[in-house]
Formats: sequence, structure tokens, C-alpha cells
Amino acid sequence: MDVKSYCDSVEAELTAWKAKLYGVMRKSDSLPTAEKAQLAPMIQELNSIVDDLDQRIELLAKECPAEWHAHKNGIEGKMAQVKDKWKNVWGAMGEPDYGIGGA
Repeated sequence: MDVKSYCDSVEAELTAWKAKLYGVMRKSDSLPTAEKAQLAPMIQELNSIVDDLDQRIELLAKECPAEWHAHKNGIEGKMAQVKDKWKNVWGAMGEPDYGIGGA
């Protein structure tokens, strides 16, 4: 797989994660104030990771380096963080299936 194909693929996955993040943010808005305050740091951290991923993918797509596997490893590590943090947030909201679907 070349860097362009990889970036396109990861960007599509990231877009799906962004949609999930916005969904959980909307759902958290309907929670009681105490629960919302408890979730806020986790949601902020998740949002920060997604922003970092977005920047990394954009940079990789623009630079298109010949050797990009180190970038790939960093991106995949961040994607794993997104999944873990997502489970924490979703679990804190009392949702046993984590709302991940096929991701």
C-alpha cells in the first residue's frame, strides 16, 4: 500500500471516529450536570487525540515521504488510543456495547 492509499484509508476511519465523537458529545449534553462534568475530561482527551491524528494524517498526505512507516506506526498507536478512550467514555455513560459498531 502506498502512502496516498494509506492516508485515504486512515482519513476515512478518522472521519467515522469524529462522527462518533460528536455523537457522544451530543449524548453527554443530555446527562445530568454531575455526570457531564465527570465525562468532560475524557471527552476532551478523546477530542485532543482525534485532532492530533487529523494533523498527522494531513501532514503525511502533504509530504508523501518515501519512508513513511514510522508515521504509520505513530498513527496506528494513536488510533489504538482513540479506541481505548472511546471505551472509557462510552462505558462511563453506561453503554455496555461501547457504541463502536464495526470499528
